[in-house]
Amino acid sequence: MQLSYVYILKCNDDSYYTGITSNLEKRLCQHQTAYFPECYTAKRRPVLLVFYAEFTDINFAIDKEKQIKKWSRAKKEALINGDYNSLSGLSKKKF
Repeated sequence: MQLSYVYILKCNDDSYYTGITSNLEKRLCQHQTAYFPECYTAKRRPVLLVFYAEFTDINFAIDKEKQIKKWSRAKKEALINGDYNSLSGLSKKKF
């Protein structure tokens, strides 16, 4: 069984990057060295791994990555900080 990882990086410009990989250590090295020069993180180095989660089902991991990419900064920070009780409240629109 191959694991997949959804991860969040904090970039040096204080932005967040969310990605997915099957080899977290290798992918982090690629981000740090700008292995893909056109990647979002290439000009925002150094980056810091602030969150990751392991998945045994690649399709579930892909769905989670897409979901997290749509989240607000506040909701991503709640996830990063392990404040899971706040996640649902941060999804609600305030009228």
